Amino acid sequence: MFEKGLLAKKRILITGGGSGLGAAMGHRFAELGAELIICGRRLELLEETATKFRSEFGGKVSTARCDIRDGAAVEAMMDQIWREAPIDILVNNAAATFIAQSEHLSFRAADAILAPTLHGTMYCTLAAGRRWIEGKHKGVVLSILSTSTITGRAFTVPSSMAKTAVLAMTKSLAVEWGPKGIRTVAIAPGAFPTPGATGQLRPEGRGETWAHRNPLGRAGEHSELANLASFLISDQAGYINGEMVVQDGGSHLRSSGAEDLLQWTDEQWEKQRAARAKG
Repeated sequence: MFEKGLLAKKRILITGGGSGLGAAMGHRFAELGAELIICGRRLELLEETATKFRSEFGGKVSTARCDIRDGAAVEAMMDQIWREAPIDILVNNAAATFIAQSEHLSFRAADAILAPTLHGTMYCTLAAGRRWIEGKHKGVVLSILSTSTITGRAFTVPSSMAKTAVLAMTKSLAVEWGPKGIRTVAIAPGAFPTPGATGQLRPEGRGETWAHRNPLGRAGEHSELANLASFLISDQAGYINGEMVVQDGGSHLRSSGAEDLLQWTDEQWEKQRAARAKG
């Protein structure tokens, strides 16, 4: 689909790059010639993914253990990265979410979602942007959001709030940083099942017919999202700035994706809370 060297000479940092959609994007970026830095909290997982990419593509892939919820840790990571060379692209992929009745959310539970999804994304974006501006270096920020930024979404309120705030950041910085050669773009994926997200958002008790309610009758494939991301961060998309591209098969035009939960009983919610507490 793309020229083999589409992302050659691009140095890309992916948060949450060790698994799921982060790893899927990293795989495609490496295939297209990029140098990768994947960050996350689990170093063993990061190294496993990096080793796989190196063996498959032979390119440069490094890891950075970092809890992006900690602004000081983000700054330290960026300092370490910049000692070798600036990154050209930041992919804000790391996030957290789970379904819950909003009235039962504790401060701790809400913060567990807001901290990586909103604060961590902001910390990484500002840290990269500041360094790009100081060094007069062009850059791209790609943030992975959600169609809840359009529809809202019951039972995942903190995540919907955080993703909507990141969309506001994307639009605002497009204007503020565009003149400095920095583009900000976003993707709002629909259902792209991953083990982590599926466990939190599709627990036992939610039917598997949700994919068939999609106008296209299926979930998305990771390669489809990775290809879109590759285009948006490439020079070929150099005139796209401040925009969020929806990639959900048209699902948000039919439903926010949470309507089935309106039918859940108190017993089902109690079972879900208990399962999350064990996890």
